[in-house]
Amino acid sequence: MKYQIIGKNIEVTEGISHALTSKLSKMDKFFLIKDDVECRVVVSAHNLVQKVEVTIFLPQMPLRAEVEDPDLYAAIDLAIDKLEGQMRKIKTRMDRSNGKLSLGKAIDFDQIQEEKAEEGDDVIVRLKSYYLTPMSIDEAITRMEALGHPFFMYLDEEDDRISTVYIRNDGGYGVIQAENPIK
Repeated sequence: MKYQIIGKNIEVTEGISHALTSKLSKMDKFFLIKDDVECRVVVSAHNLVQKVEVTIFLPQMPLRAEVEDPDLYAAIDLAIDKLEGQMRKIKTRMDRSNGKLSLGKAIDFDQIQEEKAEEGDDVIVRLKSYYLTPMSIDEAITRMEALGHPFFMYLDEEDDRISTVYIRNDGGYGVIQAENPIK
């Protein structure tokens, strides 16, 4: 893996860098294309809380974990545990899909221990569809707040792209927008 370690409000010392790379290198066994996998770690400090954000960029999708803890090294361990848990869930889904998901090209699923699926785990319990109304982002935020939902999907009136506005954990709003416009 190629590592990029960034510090925000904290100096990334050699000890922090070594702890991150040594712990993350244990995940190399999970990837088939080890040299092409990039990993970005953002370490930040806010008051008495240390935050570790780890993003592993795979060709098919990124894996991401974000953890806060008073102890930086505990946060690193928790973030890696979270990533390994995500990989176990992905393996379970791959097994259920009979190899129809494209993640098999990047992850060595033989290295991941099977996660025991509980009854009703990861089952779609409701499917909802509705017509996407063209609107501005301000109107989408207003509707999201009126519904009391943490996100709202709409059709951006400026560029005809499917968009989702959401409430960010650190405050404010974010927008996820499809790259391809509707034809």
